Amino acid sequence: MQESIFTKIVKGEIPCHKIYEDELTLAFLDIKGAVEGHTLVITKKQVEYVWDLDDETYQALWSTAKKVALRLKNVLRPPRVGVKVMGEAVPHVHVHLIPFDNIEQYRGSPNAAVETDHDKLAETAKKLSF
Repeated sequence: MQESIFTKIVKGEIPCHKIYEDELTLAFLDIKGAVEGHTLVITKKQVEYVWDLDDETYQALWSTAKKVALRLKNVLRPPRVGVKVMGEAVPHVHVHLIPFDNIEQYRGSPNAAVETDHDKLAETAKKLSF
């Protein structure tokens, strides 16, 4: 399997706006996030399909997702933090955590045409970092 962009992030070959890391998982801001705080939680091991994860990694993924979701809720104070499990666009298990005020924000898609504001992402990552 070809290395995913997320594997390159794990290896440090591509930078990210990291907010949490442990031995099995990594959480960082989505550079094209739909809303402030839109976070990706990934497994460090590249596996394409969530149900193919070994039990330890699966449990670590969801433990990290919960920690990060609670952090998003406590720091950014949205009414809700939504979750989406993805794997289609990038063949690497990842969970989207999306703080939102209304269903349109949750359902929204990132606009790839919008220029990424890395200064704003760095500021948000600093607020959210563990």
